[in-house]
Amino acid sequence: TLVALGLGSASSADAALPFTLQSRAETKEGSGEFRVVTARETWERKQTAIIVCDMWDLHHCKNAVRREAEMAPRMNEVLAKARAQGVFIIHAPSSCMKPYEGQPARLRAQQAPKAANLPADIGQWCRQIPAEEKGKYPIEQSDSEDDDPVEHAQWAEELKSKGLDPRKPWTRQIDVLKIRDEDAISDSGVEIWNLLEQRGIKNVILMGVHVNMCVSGRPFGLRQMVKNGKHAVLMRDMTDSMYNPKQWPYVDHHAGTALYIEHVEKFIAPTITSDQILGGQPFAFSGAAQVKK
Repeated sequence: TLVALGLGSASSADAALPFTLQSRAETKEGSGEFRVVTARETWERKQTAIIVCDMWDLHHCKNAVRREAEMAPRMNEVLAKARAQGVFIIHAPSSCMKPYEGQPARLRAQQAPKAANLPADIGQWCRQIPAEEKGKYPIEQSDSEDDDPVEHAQWAEELKSKGLDPRKPWTRQIDVLKIRDEDAISDSGVEIWNLLEQRGIKNVILMGVHVNMCVSGRPFGLRQMVKNGKHAVLMRDMTDSMYNPKQWPYVDHHAGTALYIEHVEKFIAPTITSDQILGGQPFAFSGAAQVKK
């Protein structure tokens, strides 16, 4: 492991957040072989935001719901600690703004002034950035559900019985994640960019689901943040993927997630882990190998 020190400046020790960022660098250009590279940085708290991507109440994949429910309590602890330290929290449950109409956190996003440097395409999905052209996409995700077929059919019927569309059953953010009046709620790339610029936020932590789809590609996702100049990172133990082990490269679900996170570290953005805010050990799903620090 090569350790690169990139120590930022802080007005005082109390104003700084220490992080160790992990990325992957090619050992030699064109070799296709990568090594882990870490960099220690300190970030100004008031210049830092967390975006929580699509941590919905429901999903068409029952196993995805189970994994989200397992991860959400730890995520809420991360948000509470970060918020107390002065980090700005943005909740982004896409297509679910209606339940939050009129709430202070929703109004904050809607009322943020238009940024002078608003990127032209910040309202759109971003499915690839140029750096990714150097590598091969690591998992097949055309059929991304890993449910047992019988259970999946039963789950779809259960959702229908509640008057929900079994393909898009989400209605709001999962209740385990507490939204405070000082937070913001938005699923708009434009609104979120305006919020970041209004506050002079340079550093953005992405967490939520799913890492190979929404977390990377949404208008407020990793690719757009990186492409448009934010210092963005993925909290790699506070995410999950949509990957079916019955598809290439035929590894278990959590191994598929890890492969995609390696892709992020190579070509999109560095990663951090939740213990860097909370202490202790990184989060790991039951039945999954412990996430490396």
